[in-house]
Amino acid sequence: MLWIVGIVIALLLFVGPSAWVKYTLKRYATDREDLPGTGGELATHLVKRFELNEVKVEAAQEGHDHFDFGQHAVRLSPSVLSGRSLTAVAVAAHEVGHAIAHEKKQKISHLSTRYLPLAHFARRITAGLLLGWPALSLLLHIPYAVPLHALVVGLSGLLAVIVQLAILPEEWDASFNKALPILREGNYIPQEDLPKVKKILTACAMTYVAAALIKVLFVWRWFKR
Repeated sequence: MLWIVGIVIALLLFVGPSAWVKYTLKRYATDREDLPGTGGELATHLVKRFELNEVKVEAAQEGHDHFDFGQHAVRLSPSVLSGRSLTAVAVAAHEVGHAIAHEKKQKISHLSTRYLPLAHFARRITAGLLLGWPALSLLLHIPYAVPLHALVVGLSGLLAVIVQLAILPEEWDASFNKALPILREGNYIPQEDLPKVKKILTACAMTYVAAALIKVLFVWRWFKR
């Protein structure tokens, strides 16, 4: 009975945040005629308003909204770029919030440049261990043990989660120190929609942490093959 409870808790811990993020973003993704423009139009307007002269607004694959600080580009999903919904507007403002922090060289923007390479390294380590551990054990004459393999890969995945948690203050800054005041004070959305937008911006801030958590869970599927 206890192991069933443990499995349920683990599922809630790893799957719950990702499910909530996806549900929240989808819930408020319906186009609204009362909004003054699309997410892409808002992003372009904000880039000009805050004089982010080197920043471009570009299309990205669906679900891959981000600010590329290397290329100085706010990249938005088609549904955000062309959408006239609370989700589109909030996501666009969140990504421009990142652009403001980076282009103005604010200290909070240093978190991603410092820690994201660690996240990418952890991802490569995890992929390498998934594919190469059996061969490595043969090469080094180490008996292959599934539990030990699972532990090492699991720890690599958790490292990626820890890195994303370290970057979380930057995500929070983009949502609540940048995007929310911009949307509220600029009257880009009706005031009665602010509680909904706060939920969307929370989901934006938690996106990468939630994705890292669920990737740790998916690692275990490999050991059933």
